[in-house]
Amino acid sequence: MRVGIGLPTTTPGATGDLLVDWARRADAGPFSSLGVLDRLLYDSFEPFAALSAAAAVTERIRLATVIAIGPLRPAAMLIKTAASVQAISGGRLTLGLAVGGREDDYDAAGVPHRGRGGRLTDQLLELRDWADAPVMPGAARAQPPELLVGGASPAAFARMARYADGYVHGGGPPRAFASAATKARAAWSDLGRPGEPRLWGQAYFALGDEDAGEAYLLDYYAFTGPFAAKVAAGNLTSARAIRDFVRAYEEAGCEELVLLPTVADAAQLDRLADVLA
Repeated sequence: MRVGIGLPTTTPGATGDLLVDWARRADAGPFSSLGVLDRLLYDSFEPFAALSAAAAVTERIRLATVIAIGPLRPAAMLIKTAASVQAISGGRLTLGLAVGGREDDYDAAGVPHRGRGGRLTDQLLELRDWADAPVMPGAARAQPPELLVGGASPAAFARMARYADGYVHGGGPPRAFASAATKARAAWSDLGRPGEPRLWGQAYFALGDEDAGEAYLLDYYAFTGPFAAKVAAGNLTSARAIRDFVRAYEEAGCEELVLLPTVADAAQLDRLADVLA
């Protein structure tokens, strides 16, 4: 199993300079990918802008949205921004998409919350015709990105199996990932697709500043009510917890696990690299 690290694009205190330095250091470390989250109505960086900045200062590491909220964007704009990152990075983009869980993000974007699943399906159809998109920059035309779909509904798994290359899980204990992976494989098999879907997972971590990490998660997930406390309780805060979690996800069939920082301190990179070593 490969292990990636998140960019702290939604983490309190992050600056542009930190994101650029973080990306550069991640590229020099043991990490396979650099992942970003997506929220509109929050103190955060736009995910594709952040990945473009990361692309400019990295050479080998994959750049991934885990996930971007596709239906917040017109299809043409989504394709244009994704293709731009793909071109700037030399073909290193993994594009993970889902519908998102916050109605206020849709309100802020002036986009109806109702019907978002159908709009994501339409976007995926257009993304499968990557080379024919009229907004496509020529530098990216021959290199479509790896395409993942997230979500927990039956419609999300069906969407993934029909249009994407794999599934990205939204986080949780290894047993939750294993259950979702089983559903993803079943949806894939039901459509008669050869092989198996690529399986990505994610989790949160903070090594050395547990209180700040907990406060961030409680705030970020406040819209879920009491469930926010469960998310915060899952923050990985020790070397042993991270090693056990990585091992369990690997045993559950995860191919790429992105560990997302809950503290905007570049020292987290070094601490995580030491743990993984």
